[in-house]
Amino acid sequence: MSEISYRSLVWLSYRLGATFAFGIPLVLLIWSSIKNEPSIIRLLSIYWKVASLMLISMLLLTGNRSIGYLTSFLSPFLMITCLWFWIDLNEELKELPPQKALPFVLKAWRWSLSVYGCFYASLSFKSLNCLNQTTNSQCSLWREAPSGLNQVIKSIFNFLFGASWTETLSAFIGYLALIIYIVGVIQWLIIRLPKKGRIAGDF
Repeated sequence: MSEISYRSLVWLSYRLGATFAFGIPLVLLIWSSIKNEPSIIRLLSIYWKVASLMLISMLLLTGNRSIGYLTSFLSPFLMITCLWFWIDLNEELKELPPQKALPFVLKAWRWSLSVYGCFYASLSFKSLNCLNQTTNSQCSLWREAPSGLNQVIKSIFNFLFGASWTETLSAFIGYLALIIYIVGVIQWLIIRLPKKGRIAGDF
């Protein structure tokens, strides 16, 4: 595959991610809150907690930290798992009237995100080579979109606080968020999973 084609696929994966991983679930969360659908709200609340790893990855990639390639690769697997893992939520969602718009859109989104996650994971698998070297051209392709997002954050940060947002600061916040994320996952695996199994509860 040529570098131009690979670059196009990387950018396509980020654009699809902006749509399916962030845009649509945000709309669904607002929509389900208006309609007062507790099972959908609970599923999306869990999803946002898990999906935050992708944002953490972008912060780390902005700071050119190699661990960002690993977390970016792992994030779609965790996102897909959290959508289908819960027995109680799956049963509650099946009981929603399928002819209504919200349950239909939610179902379509869950399958679409699953397909996107497989595409993103298969594409980002090649970026795992960047764990040992971050200077080749393929590695820099994965940092282009996070760098663009970083410029937006920098402008907002400077406007709100009158301070400088740097790549070093982005990496520091990314590491801090990753530590909190890992602690949360370990706590869930050790404490909640053995007690509640595949019951979402108060995840």
